[in-house]
Amino acid sequence: MADPIFRIRGLVKSYGDKRVLDGLSFDIERGECLIILGRSGSGKSVGLRQLNGLERPDQGQVMFDGVDIATLQERELYPLRRRVTMLFQSGALFDSMNVFDNVAFPLREHTDSSRDELTAKVAEKLSVVRLSGIEELMPSELSGGMKKRVALARALALDPEVVLLDDPTTGLDPITAATIGKLIGSTRDDLGMTCVVVTHDVALARAVGDRIGFLDAGRFRFLGTWREAAESSDSTLHCFLEGREEADAA
Repeated sequence: MADPIFRIRGLVKSYGDKRVLDGLSFDIERGECLIILGRSGSGKSVGLRQLNGLERPDQGQVMFDGVDIATLQERELYPLRRRVTMLFQSGALFDSMNVFDNVAFPLREHTDSSRDELTAKVAEKLSVVRLSGIEELMPSELSGGMKKRVALARALALDPEVVLLDDPTTGLDPITAATIGKLIGSTRDDLGMTCVVVTHDVALARAVGDRIGFLDAGRFRFLGTWREAAESSDSTLHCFLEGREEADAA
């Protein structure tokens, strides 16, 4: 079996007196989709941002393909961000740029692509997210679901090995959320990427996740496959997955 693409060991992150990650350790396998679940404030997004150096841990290692990115300077992270991209919760499109320039942005930052190459790559990625022909539209002209799909196209522009997705269905209606989930799954399968998805959306998690990690008090209370989750005796995990209060478990 190939070595994991990420090895995280002893990750600690605090904000003031609040310890958000408390010795978190786990691996991410190449080509898998790992779902990170947990209640609000459990540290899911904080953990995600350690994986491409957007935030640095106070202690611990974040080994990506054998390199501890927690020790790298900002300039040394530049090549990493071609290989590990992120889809932010809000989509984070540039309001002053049209769709073409938003999707082309990482290509201009990281490559010397010609205008023709940019045009072809942007068209290719918009086709992947089923939004062909909207290059000239502005973000203000897009629905919430379309913005998320354009943001996904931008995240895919550099053909990354890993995509980190922070609550990709937040604020979307169930039908649009299901469409986003289907796109994540099909894109991962077609391109052979590794995905890490932070979400509260259990339906999305079930649709795309190979394994789930249930974060609680800064550590994984559970980490395993869906079958292992079903066989777990952890009532808190089952209540979360079934949308029940713990008091209802009895």
